Amino acid sequence: MKTLDQYNFAGKRAVVRVDFNVPLDSSLRITDDTRIRMATPTIKKILADGGSVVLLSHMGRPKGGPDEKNSLRNLVTRLQEEYGTTVKFGGDVIGPDAAQLAAGLQPGEILLLDNVRFYAEEEKGDAAFAEKLSKLGDVYVNDAFGAAHRKHASTAVIAQYFTPDNRIAGYLMQGELDNARKVLTNPERPFTAIMGGAKISDKILIIEQLLDKVDYLLIGGGMAYTFAVAQGGSIGSSLLEADKVELAASLIEKAKAKGVQLVLPVDSLITDRFANDSDVDVAGNLSIPTGWMGLDIGPESRELFAGIIRQSKTILWNGPMGVFEMSNFAVGTEFVARAIADATAGGAFSLIGGGDSAAAVNQMGFADRVSYISTGGGALLEYMEGKELPGVAALEGR
Repeated sequence: MKTLDQYNFAGKRAVVRVDFNVPLDSSLRITDDTRIRMATPTIKKILADGGSVVLLSHMGRPKGGPDEKNSLRNLVTRLQEEYGTTVKFGGDVIGPDAAQLAAGLQPGEILLLDNVRFYAEEEKGDAAFAEKLSKLGDVYVNDAFGAAHRKHASTAVIAQYFTPDNRIAGYLMQGELDNARKVLTNPERPFTAIMGGAKISDKILIIEQLLDKVDYLLIGGGMAYTFAVAQGGSIGSSLLEADKVELAASLIEKAKAKGVQLVLPVDSLITDRFANDSDVDVAGNLSIPTGWMGLDIGPESRELFAGIIRQSKTILWNGPMGVFEMSNFAVGTEFVARAIADATAGGAFSLIGGGDSAAAVNQMGFADRVSYISTGGGALLEYMEGKELPGVAALEGR
């Protein structure tokens, strides 16, 4: 796979697929610009070489064509601040204005086109649509790791319309792959993975993969209660995937057979209703009273998890320990984030696996105290599950 530093963009017009799927508030203002900032080194490298840039991205899940909320026009002002130059907006990705503006770009200029998902052909991976997009430039750069697991027109199919020498991985794409490989192929030990979030069903494949790689697997979040039932516990009205209890029991046995320490919470913060201002108590994870639900790991579990994390040398974290969006149930997630930061300061390598984990680390002020924060939760999980990512395969000519 050709990388950015192997290519001189002088006089070239680069079609750059970025992931600018950033959250907007009700006034259509950006609330988290991480994905914009992470793509900046790639864009600046192209411009510094004397190239020009045509930016393609999706935003949200528009239905039935263009709409204001999902228009990339909302990003123009922020992008101009980021790049310190004018960003032209070309609207419709395959319209005549887009083609004309792209053809007229001079070295150092940037053109942003509108949401590729305004066309149904994008998500269908339509070849004719991808070919039209390819006409916008001389070279294709994919820096959208967060969409690399989708075989969409602009993330995978488009690459075939460029010669192998003109299909390039951007810095963000390369960094994501390099850091994932570092964890998967040659981790320093002890290697600890922390899995959280609501459902085992979302994490089955990665848990099974990790059982062949890690020394410790810590389980938190809503999925921990299905494991508690598998151990014969009572979980009150906590989240339960009843059809996954046998699976949870089998994962416990697999971990034992492989010599992996699968560590479950011993206690929980519990409440009688799903609200931040509700009554809160602590209960053992196997004996939560009827009518109460666990919404965060408890004090004993926090100390247990933190102790393991702090002595680890490689750490992978995907998924919060509780309902961290509510401050009373964010303590466990913050405890884990702090322990990861402490371990990193002591020389550990820490990879934060996108999604809610990345949001928590950013929100809680630990972003600059971990080794790497992935921008692609779903893509990273699929890569670690051993699946081929279409966006990566296309760059490699597969």
